[in-house]
Amino acid sequence: MARAMTGAEIVLTALADQGVEVIFGYPGGAVLPIYDELFQQEKVRHILVRQEGGAVHAAEGYARSSGKVGVVLVTSGPGATNAVTGLTDALMDSIPIVCITGQVPTHLIGNDAFQECDTVGITRPCTKHNWLVKNVNDLARVMHEAFHIARTGRPGPVVIDIPKDVQFATGNYIGPSNIQHKTYRPKLKPEQTAVREAVDLIASAKKPIFYTGGGVINSGPKASQLLREFVRLTGYPITSTLMGLGAYPASDRQWLGMLGMHGTYEANMAMHDCDVMINIGARFDDRITGRTDAFSPGSKKIHVDIDPSSINKNILVDIPIVGDCGYVLEDMLRVWKARTPVLDKAAHKGWWKQIEGWRGRNSLAYKNSKDIIMPQYALQRLQALTKDRETYITTEVGQHQMWAAQFMHFEEPNRWMTSGGLGTMGYGLPAAIGAQLAHPKALVVDVAGDASILMNIQECSTAVQFDLPVKVFILNNEYMGMVRQWQQLLHGNRLSHSYTESLPDFVKLADAYGWTGMRCEHPADLDDAIKAMIDTKGPVIFDCRVAKLANCFPMIPSGKAHNEMLLGEDVSDEEVAKAIGKEGKVLV
Repeated sequence: MARAMTGAEIVLTALADQGVEVIFGYPGGAVLPIYDELFQQEKVRHILVRQEGGAVHAAEGYARSSGKVGVVLVTSGPGATNAVTGLTDALMDSIPIVCITGQVPTHLIGNDAFQECDTVGITRPCTKHNWLVKNVNDLARVMHEAFHIARTGRPGPVVIDIPKDVQFATGNYIGPSNIQHKTYRPKLKPEQTAVREAVDLIASAKKPIFYTGGGVINSGPKASQLLREFVRLTGYPITSTLMGLGAYPASDRQWLGMLGMHGTYEANMAMHDCDVMINIGARFDDRITGRTDAFSPGSKKIHVDIDPSSINKNILVDIPIVGDCGYVLEDMLRVWKARTPVLDKAAHKGWWKQIEGWRGRNSLAYKNSKDIIMPQYALQRLQALTKDRETYITTEVGQHQMWAAQFMHFEEPNRWMTSGGLGTMGYGLPAAIGAQLAHPKALVVDVAGDASILMNIQECSTAVQFDLPVKVFILNNEYMGMVRQWQQLLHGNRLSHSYTESLPDFVKLADAYGWTGMRCEHPADLDDAIKAMIDTKGPVIFDCRVAKLANCFPMIPSGKAHNEMLLGEDVSDEEVAKAIGKEGKVLV
């Protein structure tokens, strides 16, 4: 039965009915009616961020770590435009976000009113769907539709733009049970014929590999459990994209590590030489495929994805399967168990012997030092000292991000939050705040770079206000490390504006915000310093001074195939420079 409410009341009632417990936002003129309703209720908790971009990243961290929809509330004009980077980030990484934006009154739309912009037009390319609600009686339906679209199918961000007069107007509220979208029908269950074909191909493989991505995690914990069961049942090797880390336990023998530009040698070589590739929930991104015409040239490819537009987009596949990873894995397991296929164990033994040979190259090896902290060593020690805790890791973007992916090992899904598709500097701190809100008793660490952390450093204030004990672990080399690395390798070591000459004193900065600041400069002191960071009750900025000119290896040079990797121990700058041709330089 419909109930009469103001538009602002409808928004809050819909949020409560959708099970929303936390929203991230920043007030402004165009959303004051909604903020007034927030003041008068206790069901939905509001987290005041310091910039709207931080709100969306915090909502991403919350959503990614909890499996729930992240919710954002911002004002019109600059409030909405500040949110665009976060929305694009969420779209690229398939994170469910509902972003509510205020808008000028309907009669002023198109008149260049104060703090007006075409929010729907601006956000159309960076959202899964968006709405401009001009009639208050449409608002409840749109709110419920927004949550449905954000969380189902391939998850993603949506925007609801609500003019101020609609927030004041009185209309009818209807609950979520009455909502059914007319056209949006994501396909969850796969075609059984394709599943059976895929199982037959998987069973016949001599050199197979599972290639998994964020789609497995987005499907929910059950999908990760089914993946583990299926992979162990087959005995096949498995690798993952940056976004898929944790879906399969890193400690397992079948795990080859991450693949791609900075992936392990064994993962990339196995991808190149396999005869059957089982892609579950990954999108054949350019950081993974390198040269598309030389990508795993001898393999038959199976691609499972809930988004039909991702299939045959970058790489042509032999068996496309449209469906949710969880449903597909469930069907594959059922068919596999029913058929009890006879596998070519002799071929698999030879395949594993080859993989162990690649693994023996120890592609993540680096030259350690007794005098200076190597960034890889810092993360190895962070991993060792946090692995027995309930730990959630976020990152900023750059060298530290790749090192974290290489050296932080995840046994469970939803423990790793990073900006994969968009590569957004400034993501990590607000994402850590969101993850900490979702898991108040857990250890949440933002692995940061000295340049990236400054992008959203103001969110330190948010952590203090809401008693969030997040830890920021800065690998401080005084450079924009990844920019510097590419300038060194591609541009004759001409370090154009990649050295930060006026970094703040991070310990004093921490103190200014009410955090605890720590600094470590010597390897011998590192373990005790990390333990002190972990044991400190409140938020901590840990300034870890690392080698200034360390490069991130192994690496597939831009524009090269997977079997043309460069390993870091014995490669010279000249070799790298020669390895990357004109086409490769364009792809960096």
